[in-house]
Amino acid sequence: MTENSKDFILKDQPSESGGQGASESEAGRAKKAYLEGEESARLPKIDFSTFVISLNSSALVQLGVLEDPTTGEKSKNLMLAKQTIDVLGLMEEKTKGNLNADEANMLKSILYDLRILYVKEKG
Repeated sequence: MTENSKDFILKDQPSESGGQGASESEAGRAKKAYLEGEESARLPKIDFSTFVISLNSSALVQLGVLEDPTTGEKSKNLMLAKQTIDVLGLMEEKTKGNLNADEANMLKSILYDLRILYVKEKG
């Protein structure tokens, strides 16, 4: 990694992960530098719904339903698709009772559709 004015180096781990912990001012500077990145201005804001939709899109590519945006071709990777679907299932389990009705319904619907597609592709 080259050092320039836009790069920063994280020297300490947050205290929750067992490291010594970065000072609040260092953490604040790192967060500010991250949020001010040029790329973040061009991408949509990430919230729960956009994150779930992103995982859904990845699973659809892995199932061969959508073209891979990097190659422009459809290909299947059922093992990776199952893992992505399992991640969404884990999110549903771990967020139960913490989502609003729209978020919970969206996640449930996406999981149902992906599981049906996976079973069809696997068969």
